[in-house]
Parts: sequence; structure tokens; C-alpha cells
Amino acid sequence: MSKFRTIVMYVVLIAVSIVLLAGVRYTERKLDDQVAEHKLRFTGEIKNAPPMVAFTTVALGSFRGLVADLLWLRSNSLQQKGNYFEMVQLARWIVDLQPSFSGATSYLAWNMSYNISVTCSEFPDRWRWVNEAIKLVRDKALDYNPEDPELYRELAWTYFHKLGNILDDANLYYKNRLAVEMYSVLGTNYPDWKTLASAPETLREFEKKYPQDHIFWQALKSAGYENYDELYKAYKSGNPVQLPKKFLDELGSDDKLKTDLDNYFRAQLLRDALKLDPKRIVKQHEKYGAMDWRTPEAHAIYWAELGIEKSPRGEDLKCARIITQALYEAFRSGRLLMIDEKDMENIQVIPNLDLVDSVYKTFWDTQKVYDPDSGAYSTFRSARINFMKEAISILYNYGQFKKAEEYYHKLVAEDGKKPPLEQFVVQEWTERVKNASVKRASEIVSGLIFRSINYLLYNDHDAAVAQERMARTVYRNYMKEFGDSERTKLPPYNRMKSVVVNAWLLNLPPQLAQALKAKIESEQNESRLEKQIFEKKK
Repeated sequence: MSKFRTIVMYVVLIAVSIVLLAGVRYTERKLDDQVAEHKLRFTGEIKNAPPMVAFTTVALGSFRGLVADLLWLRSNSLQQKGNYFEMVQLARWIVDLQPSFSGATSYLAWNMSYNISVTCSEFPDRWRWVNEAIKLVRDKALDYNPEDPELYRELAWTYFHKLGNILDDANLYYKNRLAVEMYSVLGTNYPDWKTLASAPETLREFEKKYPQDHIFWQALKSAGYENYDELYKAYKSGNPVQLPKKFLDELGSDDKLKTDLDNYFRAQLLRDALKLDPKRIVKQHEKYGAMDWRTPEAHAIYWAELGIEKSPRGEDLKCARIITQALYEAFRSGRLLMIDEKDMENIQVIPNLDLVDSVYKTFWDTQKVYDPDSGAYSTFRSARINFMKEAISILYNYGQFKKAEEYYHKLVAEDGKKPPLEQFVVQEWTERVKNASVKRASEIVSGLIFRSINYLLYNDHDAAVAQERMARTVYRNYMKEFGDSERTKLPPYNRMKSVVVNAWLLNLPPQLAQALKAKIESEQNESRLEKQIFEKKK
């Protein structure tokens, strides 16, 4: 009897378990149907997942959440013990198990870039964590959730705040590493983005343009590459990336074909390695103006634009703020003149004056989206007025007097009467030097050197000397106050001047460039002579 009761109990328990499992399955299907109907995010079907992740998702079903919880506990335990090396792999597994849980991915990425990175004393180690955080979102989570605005927002914020700001002691190292990476992929400071955008997007389009009887495939075989993938792998391994010489030799003397192929492979690498679409970049330039993609701000705007595009109503206040602030920063210091590829310790930036109108328009357009009585409206209006004040000073400092006057009249019309233009600029300039960050100080010093060269070029020697003295004074005062810190110090003054001079020379016609070289050489000889006379008198 006891044995019979035991058998009955087991049968009943099995039956109850089957009923409960069937109920769970039925409920799960109903929930999935409702989620699909109302276009909500869910953890059911996963798009773009590799076979192993798809298999794991189906095999574990709802229990994969429990596995993910165990990995979270393990991750937290490792972090408390200061054992971080396993955490990158754990973060990837958590994303694989819960690929549509974007909140978890955002936290993991934020934790790596903001919490774990700063525990490392060496800057390369910090960069490794920040870069892993970027790749976790950009290369992994967005593959699973291409429509999730939260992930785009997180990525944009990392570029803008972590790489673009100066709060981290390693910020100059981050900026240099990003610039080096972009230069390696782009091969030049300012590529022809329209040409890259017009290159074939897929291998199928490429094969249609270059069929099997084309010289490309013959050269590929003759150079010793078995297939397209082998050539692409060899192309990516270059630093900077480039088509292998032995392959180019096999192509012969057709320079246009070589250029077209380079553009195709470069555009493909941008999409594969950095998830940047040249066509979208062209649209971004048409909307805002040409940007230097070696700077974090260009990337922040790119991902924030996608965040707004993927938002349900096409609005996202956080992304809008990132765009306006990043665009503002790109105007103030969006052209990179010099990087420190060897030590990663210094950068030199100047304003991207081409962006001034788009910054103003973006502030104004974003402001108009919100109710005039709302805090967001007031915030964007104040930011726009502050932008105009600084834009006037920067434009004037770089000799754009007509544009500076245009924005001065806009400011007076909206913010009330101001001192005369020149007096206003002096007041703003003095205040900015007093509170300058490293990027601001670099922009001010570079701007003064820029104006000095401009005056020298047009034979106003006294004005050139005055601007040079002001540049040196600002440099000395800033370095005296902030030069001891790794994250705020400027490059040596002579190097900064040399970079600005070289930038000038590159953009001048040959005759003017020669004249400028002669004037600079004459000025240097006079300075050396004055120094010798002074030392003899002593």
C-alpha cells in the first residue's frame, strides 16, 4: 500500500508539473504575442544572433535568466575583490543570455568605462576598459538590438563625456588613441566622404561591379591570395590599413582602379570595425558641416542622431542635449592639429569655424521643439546665448570679423545692450583665459599664434609681435596654474607654434607659402640677434 501511494504521488506530481509547464508556456506565448502586437522590447526572438546564442536561448528558454543572474553575482564578486580580467567575458556572456535587456548592457558598459577603468594606474589599461565598454555596446549589443535608443544614447555619452571631457586623468591618452585608430582606418585627416559613400556597400555589389573576368580577381590570384577574404584580412592588418604592395603591383598602372579599390575596402572596414556608415556621415556633414572624425565629438553626434531616430516619437531629450553640447565642443575645438602618437600625452586643437551656423541653428531648432514654459526650453535658450557670446570671441580671435559682428548683433537683439564689439571681445577673452580648460587654453593660444602669422603674412610686423607676446603670456600663465597635471598640461609652446605654422603653409598657395617661410626665418634671425646683443650687454 505504501508503495502504491508513492507511485500515485509521483504520477500526480509529474502530471501537475506538466500542467504547470504547459501553463507557463501558454502564458509566455500570450505575452510574446502582446509584445509583438504593441512593438515592445522582449527576450523572445533575437535578431542577428550567432548560431550558438540562438541555440542557447532556445535550449535554456526562461531559465537563461537564472544563469544570467549567477553571472551577475560572479561579476559583482570579482569587482569587489579587484579581479577584473574575467569581467569582460562575463559581460559578453550576460549580453548573450539576455540580449534584449539593454538596461543591463548599459550598466555593464558604464561600469567598465567609469568604475573599473579608474582603478587602473596605467593609462593604457584604462583605455583598454573604456574601449571594451564601447565595443560591448557598439559591436555586440547593437547587433541584437538595432532599434533600441538607450544603447545609442549610452554610446554617444561615452564618446562625448568619457573621451571628450577632461574629468579623467587619462583623457588626453583616450583622445590620442581614438585619433590614431581613426587615422589608421581613414588613411588621411579629411577623406572624401562622398567618394567613400559611393563605393559598393556589399560583396555582392562589389562582384557586380568587378565580375569574375575582371583584372581584380586575376591580380588577387597572382599575388598569392586564395580568395577575397584573404585579401581583405591582409588589407586590415596594415597600419595604417592599405592594399598589399604585391597585389597593387599585379594590378599594373591603373591608378584609378587602385583608388577605387582602396575606397571600397576603406568604406567596408569603417562599417565592419567601427560600425560607421559613410552615407550617414555624408548626411551628418550636410546637416551640420564637415567634421574631424579623429575627435570624440563627431562620433558622439553620430550615435546620438541614431538614438533620436530610433526613439518612438523621434524625440529624445538626452540625445538632443548630447548633440547640441557635442556640436558646441566641435565648434570650439573640433579640428585636431597635432597628436602625440608616441607618448599619447598631448593634443593640439583649434576651432572648427565652419560649424558656427549649424551650432546656432541646432540650439534654436531643439529649443523650439519644447514648450516655452518648460525647463528644457529655458535650458536650450540659455545655452544658445552662452554659445553666441563665446562664438563672437572665437570668430574675432581667428580674424572672422564680419561673422563675429553678425553674431554680436544677434546677441544684442536677444540678450540686451552690450559694450562695443571690441570691448565685449576683450572682456569675454579675459574671462575665458581665467577659467580655461586644456582644450580652451589650446584653442586660445593657437588662435593667437594664428593671428600673429596672419599679421606677419600681410606685413603688419608690430601686430604680429603683439599677438605672439599675448600667446606666450597666456601659455605661461596657464602652465603655471595647471601645467603640473597630466590631464590639463599643454604641449611645449614651440611645438604648438610649429603645428599652427605648418597648418597655415598647407593651406596657402605655393608663392605665399614661400613668402611666409621667408618672413618666419627672418623673424627668427632677428630674435636670435636681439638675444645675442642682450647677452653681450649683460
